[in-house]
Amino acid sequence: MRKFGKLVDRSLTLTARRRNQGGQALVEWVLTNAGIILPTTFILIFTAQLLWVWHSAQEWTRDGARYAATHCYQGGGANVQSYMTTHVPVNVDQTEFQGGTAELTISYYGKDPDTGELTEFTCAGSECSTDCIPDAVTVRVTGYEFRTFMSYLGLPPVIMPDFATSVAIESAGCDPDQGTCLP
Repeated sequence: MRKFGKLVDRSLTLTARRRNQGGQALVEWVLTNAGIILPTTFILIFTAQLLWVWHSAQEWTRDGARYAATHCYQGGGANVQSYMTTHVPVNVDQTEFQGGTAELTISYYGKDPDTGELTEFTCAGSECSTDCIPDAVTVRVTGYEFRTFMSYLGLPPVIMPDFATSVAIESAGCDPDQGTCLP
C-alpha cells in the first residue's frame, strides 16, 4: 500500500508541475506578444500609412502640374488651386491637403528671350487668353507634417519634404484657331 501512496504522490507532483508550466507558458506568450508582436504590427501599420500618404502627395502634385500645363494662366494659379483642393486623392490625411497645414504654391515661368533662362512669368495682356501663355509651371506642396497615429502616442510628427513638380506648358488649354482657352 505504501508503494501505491508514493505513486499517487508522484503523479500529483507531476500534474502540479505541468500546471505551473502551463501558467508559465501563458505568461511568456503575453510578454512576447506585448513586447515584440504588437509593436512590430504598429510599426508596420504606421510605415504603410506614411508611404501611402507620401505616394498620394507625389501623385497629387503631378496631377496639379498636368492640370496647370493644359489650362489657361490665371494670376496666382487660382484655377489650379481650386482644382487641386477638390481632387485630393483618398488617404488617411486627406483633410490636411484640402485646407490644413499643407500649403500649395503654383509658380509660372516664361523664357527670357535674351538669355533663354526661365524667369517668373508676368502677363501684360488679359489672363486666360492666347496672348498670355507661360512656358513652364511648378506646383509645390510644402509644410506637411504626418501626424496620424503618432499623436495618440504623444510622439512628434514626421516632417515630410516638399513635393514639387515642374512641367512645360503644353497648350495652356488655348486653341489659337478659335482664340479661346479652357479656364
